[in-house]
Amino acid sequence: MSPLRRLVLTAAALEMLSGAFGFAIGGMSAGAAALIGAVIAAAAQIAAIVMLRPAMQAKAGVFQQRWVLGMATRFASFLALAAVMIVTKASLPPLWMAAGYLGTLLVLLFAETRFL
Repeated sequence: MSPLRRLVLTAAALEMLSGAFGFAIGGMSAGAAALIGAVIAAAAQIAAIVMLRPAMQAKAGVFQQRWVLGMATRFASFLALAAVMIVTKASLPPLWMAAGYLGTLLVLLFAETRFL
């Protein structure tokens, strides 16, 4: 199985786990919020890895440029999460959305070394 496929499967499992945990603890709206946060985090992390992976053996300048693009992608995902939180604050709990986002992003960041 390719490393990218394993990353996507790991991200999908984390998304399902976040949604299920939110649903079990806080009900339907918490589960939906956690799932939304997890999906945003997984998309950002997968995009960052896809950008960085081809430059792993490249010169330092190319590697650094791709790394910075990956960090910018993660920051953009944070801004997207904040926007979704503001728009849906009346219907979805922002705390659960943040928990799903952070839980997924942090696990994928630590797992990143296995996929690169």
